[in-house]
Amino acid sequence: MSYIPHDAAETAAMLAAIGVQELDELFDEIPAALQSLRLDLPEACSEARLRRLLEERAAVQAPLRCFAGAGAYSHHIPAIVWEVARRGEFYSAYTPYQAEASQGTLQLLYEFQSFMTRLTAMEISNASLYDGATALVEACLMALRLRPQAREILIPAGLWPHWQRVLDSLLSLQGIRLRHLPQDAQSGRLQLPAAEFPEAAALVIPQSNRFGLLEDVDAAARWAEARQLLRIAVVNPLALALLKPPGEWGAEGVDIAVGEGQPLGVPLAGGGPYFGFLTCKRAYVRQLPGRLVAKTVDAGGKTAYCLTLQAREQHIRRAGATSNICTNQGLLVTAATVHLAALGAAGLRSAAARSHQQARKLQLALTALPGVSSPYAGQIFNEFLLRLPQPAAAVRDRLLADSILAGVPAQELDPSANPHDLLVAATELSEDEDLDAYTHALARALEAA
Repeated sequence: MSYIPHDAAETAAMLAAIGVQELDELFDEIPAALQSLRLDLPEACSEARLRRLLEERAAVQAPLRCFAGAGAYSHHIPAIVWEVARRGEFYSAYTPYQAEASQGTLQLLYEFQSFMTRLTAMEISNASLYDGATALVEACLMALRLRPQAREILIPAGLWPHWQRVLDSLLSLQGIRLRHLPQDAQSGRLQLPAAEFPEAAALVIPQSNRFGLLEDVDAAARWAEARQLLRIAVVNPLALALLKPPGEWGAEGVDIAVGEGQPLGVPLAGGGPYFGFLTCKRAYVRQLPGRLVAKTVDAGGKTAYCLTLQAREQHIRRAGATSNICTNQGLLVTAATVHLAALGAAGLRSAAARSHQQARKLQLALTALPGVSSPYAGQIFNEFLLRLPQPAAAVRDRLLADSILAGVPAQELDPSANPHDLLVAATELSEDEDLDAYTHALARALEAA
């Protein structure tokens, strides 16, 4: 391993165990003249900044400044994450059906489940799913198994359009109806109707929505509770370091929470692979899709891990299976677990806070330009909608010449969207100089056009 995560107390204990006072004594065979050699090194910087500097020096052209989001985001991934995930024990391991040969993998999955229940304030987590959109499909099917007389799911118009297409593809053929609830034209947030929905099983509550706006999740959860509907939350796991977790929404919390795990240690790629997560209340564990890892003790009283509550055959029973679309993304979950462990609660909160801070700073700078505005005035996490005086796709293409990926034109997500709307995201990797470069490049592009 090139990374040794020992603190001062652990280092002192190891030195004492081998009878050495100082760490330098381990290198006393090196001539003193060489030990005192001083290198002319620049002032220390963070790993993320160092990586960026090296990429800038190595690149033939200027590195692309990424402000695109729409469900997949450019976050800093500490070097340790994929150093561990690429180890042969994890990288090439098969599904851990044989517990006695898979204790390391099972322990990691158990720790992943523990992290996700803490982030979401829910009681149970599975060991991951294919991606965020199919995790939502699984949650809808789970809700319908819990409410077998129902045939509808209430879907806000503010859900990601590409997630809605996955729901349409996988649920419509099973005779499940998706009833869409409108967004308020002024606020851009979910508009809760006074009507009753006797055939509905659940309400899906996204936080944040397709415009980057934070929804009033407490109001939505209470509205669903009053109608005895199950509540399904769709959340960004990084945002939960700052926002109220879904287990605390409304009076009773949500019943199921799902999301896309890509912000947790998974690099951007050409469409994936990513991984989904699903957490729920303990009462619904028998309807949980995917694998579930438990902690127990073996015959000798030592801690052991195993798959529990579900036999392997449960996943290959065709129509009788709990799920026909789930799979676990073991390698990516390995990276996410190491990522969460490396950052810890404070590191995760810091990344989330800086992402929000930089997004707000960029939003204020861009909307100060002539003709540029925000269609909605609500609170955001790290993503927002811009309305430009020119078609968003053309502006995005012009800014590529300045090595800036300006965002995602809203019309590319939803053909009915305003062609002048651009969805912009910022993360903890967005330096002030990047925000300035974007602002100046957009000003030049709009003026030239």
